[in-house]
Amino acid sequence: MHPNRVAENVFGTLGTICWTAQLVPQVWKSYREKSTEGLSEWLVLCWGLAGGFFGVYAVVQDLNIPLILQPEIFAFLCLVSWGQCQYYSSTRPKYISFIIAVITIALLGGFEAGMVFAIRPSLNPRAIQFFGIFSSVLLATGLVTQYYEIYQRKEVVGLSITFMVVDCLGGVFSDLSLAFKSEFDTIAAVTYTLVIVMDGMVLLAAAILNPRARKRRERLQEAQDNVPHDNPSEISAIPLTTSQRRSSANSEHRGGLPAE
Repeated sequence: MHPNRVAENVFGTLGTICWTAQLVPQVWKSYREKSTEGLSEWLVLCWGLAGGFFGVYAVVQDLNIPLILQPEIFAFLCLVSWGQCQYYSSTRPKYISFIIAVITIALLGGFEAGMVFAIRPSLNPRAIQFFGIFSSVLLATGLVTQYYEIYQRKEVVGLSITFMVVDCLGGVFSDLSLAFKSEFDTIAAVTYTLVIVMDGMVLLAAAILNPRARKRRERLQEAQDNVPHDNPSEISAIPLTTSQRRSSANSEHRGGLPAE
């Protein structure tokens, strides 16, 4: 494509808007449910760190302003979501989890600023490429941990589908922004495309596995409803899925009924 500064900034801005809002549904979902069960804390931590590394790359490579802002906002919201994982799922005191999240955000910001000032004067191409490539590695690593969560539960749980859709769109718009840049940035394009592909796999898993899991729960409920109340031993003979066994165990620990 021919270079087009206007199109580059328009698509870059759209990508920034998507990656500004993308994690808001996930943060809100975790806050509303007071739980991060099913969300891999390593996903949001790795993504937060990836945003820091790619932020260094974007600044040093002098990408357009929207593409420089993207990783900063992305990293901040990812670490907020990671802080929620610590706050809701950890056994440590709540204020300790909050302090850990704040310190982690501050350290990543300091690391990013230090690396920009260290690399920018020399413009060492290998150092610059390292930050771009390593951010892609962190993004992929984080999603692999979420794939494992999905594999264990046989459905997509705890992850906001809206978050995944908007995240995918952010990658599409960012790729389009690079396409109109005077000099195409291959490393940045690989990072954005990786997000599109791997997010797409999560969405595909949700489309296939979640209806199946819902039907399993419906069949289980029907089987339980059809068992005579004076013969509870037959209910215990009905096999449960891994996620149902985990949910039941957690419920029994709390002294209540299993939650769906």
